[in-house]
Amino acid sequence: MNWKLLLLGAVLAALLWVSGQRDRKPELEVTILHTNDVHAHYEASASGGGAARLATAITEARRSASHSLLLDAGDEFQGTLLFTAGGPELVADVMNRLGYDAMTVGNHEFDLGPAAFASFIAQATFPVLGANIDAAPQSILDGRIRPFDVFLFDGEVVGIFGLTTESTATASSPGKDITFEPVVRRARSIVESLERQGVNKIIALTHLGYGADLALAASVEGIDVIVGGHSHTKLDVSSRDAPYPTWVTSSSGDPVVVVTDGAWGQTLGRLDVVFDDAGRVVRASGSVVPLDSTIAEDPTVAAMLAPFVAQAQRLVGATQGTTEVDLDGDRSRVRSEETNLGDVIADAMLWKTRSLGTRAALMNGGGIRASISQGSISMGQVLEVLPFGNRIEVVTLTGAALSEALENGVSQVEAGAGRFPQVGGLRFTFEPAAPSGSRIRQVELWDTTTQAYRAVAPDEHVILATNDFLADGGDGYAALAEGADRYDTGWLLSDTLAEYIQAMSPLRIGTEGRILRASST
Repeated sequence: MNWKLLLLGAVLAALLWVSGQRDRKPELEVTILHTNDVHAHYEASASGGGAARLATAITEARRSASHSLLLDAGDEFQGTLLFTAGGPELVADVMNRLGYDAMTVGNHEFDLGPAAFASFIAQATFPVLGANIDAAPQSILDGRIRPFDVFLFDGEVVGIFGLTTESTATASSPGKDITFEPVVRRARSIVESLERQGVNKIIALTHLGYGADLALAASVEGIDVIVGGHSHTKLDVSSRDAPYPTWVTSSSGDPVVVVTDGAWGQTLGRLDVVFDDAGRVVRASGSVVPLDSTIAEDPTVAAMLAPFVAQAQRLVGATQGTTEVDLDGDRSRVRSEETNLGDVIADAMLWKTRSLGTRAALMNGGGIRASISQGSISMGQVLEVLPFGNRIEVVTLTGAALSEALENGVSQVEAGAGRFPQVGGLRFTFEPAAPSGSRIRQVELWDTTTQAYRAVAPDEHVILATNDFLADGGDGYAALAEGADRYDTGWLLSDTLAEYIQAMSPLRIGTEGRILRASST
C-alpha cells in the first residue's frame, strides 16, 4: 500500500474541512490519556489496576477535558492468564470498550505470529499505527498497519504516527514478510510529509523505550509530543531523572514533550498539552494517575471480563506440585544472572529431551515472566511464568557455535535485554565489562561420567534443547538458527515445566554457579 498517497488523501480531506472553519483559536489544548505495556493485565490485582478501574478513570478524565485522545503505546498482548483464556479477541474487546483512539505496535503483538495480530486489527475499532513496519504484498498484514492518522479539534489538525522498535524482528515472531525500517529515518520522512501538507501539531506514538524516545526527540525536527512505551518506565512529576512530563529540546531548538506510563495497567497517564497556532508546545502538565481502590470499577467492563476471569481461575486452580523455596523469575535478575527458576526451566527441557541425546539447554531470560513463591504450584503460575506458548526444539551445534550463541546472550546484559541465557547442563564465565562480542571467557559441559564440568572443544558437537523462538534465530540467536539436525519436538515448554514440577516435587533448588562473572581486573 502506498502510505504517502494515503497520507495525502487524509490530510487534504482534513484541511478542506478546516478551511471552512472561521473561528480558529490561537491555541489548542488537548488532553492525552495514555497507557503502555499493559500486557493484558485487565483483572485488578491486590495493588490496584485493571480494565474496569481504567474505564472509570478514562470516563472521568474525558469529562474534564475539552479535547481528548486515548492512546496506547503497544504491548497489550501476552503476560496473563486472561490473555491465555481470551487471546487477541479479548484485547480487542477491552480496548474497543475503553474507547481507544489509536495504538502503536509493540513487539509482543507479534508473539503469536502475523495471523493472530491481523485478527486483532480486524476487530479493533481504532487505527493500529506503525510507520516503520513494512508488510510484503503476500503478508496477511499488508495494508492493515497504518503509518499515521489525523484528528480534528476546533478546526486544527493533529497528526499521530507510530514507531516500533527495530529489535522486534528478532525479539518476537513477525515472520519473514515483515520488516522494520530504521526508526529515525522513517520518523523524519513521516514528519516532513505531514508538514508539507500543513499539519504542524505532530505526536509520535512509540514503542521504543524511554531512552530511545529522548534520543528521537533530540534528533528529529517537527515532533511535538512523544507518547512512549517498551521500557516500562514510570515517570514521576517529582523526579529529577525521569520527570513527568520530560522536556527535550530538538535539533531545531523547539521543545518536545515526552511521556510514558509504567506498565501492567496500574496507572493512567494524563498529559494536558497546549499548542500555539504554529504547532509549538507552549504549555504541558500532567501526571501518572494510580488506579487504586479509590477508583470504582466500571460494572459493564467487569461483567465483560467475568467469564474470562472464571476461565483463568480454573487454570490457576490446577495444582502441579510444590516448592520449598521461592523460585526467582524477577525481570532484572533473569536478564542478568543465574536464578533458580531459570535453572529449573533449563533442567526441565533437558529432562524432557534426554531420550534425544541432549547435553545442554538454553532459555532466554526474557521468556520468563514471573516468579513462584514457596508452597504449592498451580498450572496458572506455570503459565504466568511461561505465557508465550513456546515449543521445545533440539538442535546440534559445534562448541564454537555454542560459544557464539552465549556471546550473543550476554551481549546486551547492561541493557537488561531478554536474550540473556539461563542454562542447564553447562557452565559459562563472562566478563560484562568487556566489549560486546568478546565477553565469554569459558564454556564447560557437565560430564555425566565424571560428574564434573569440562571444557568444550570448538569442533565438538553438542545437542542443545531450546525453545522454538530461539531456534528460529529470535533474540539475535543466529547461531541456533544455523545449527544442524534441527528437530521440533512439538512439546509445549509450559507443559514440560509442569510435568517436571510434578516429577521433582518438592523442589529445593538453589543457584549452582552455572553463570559466573569474571572481573576485568
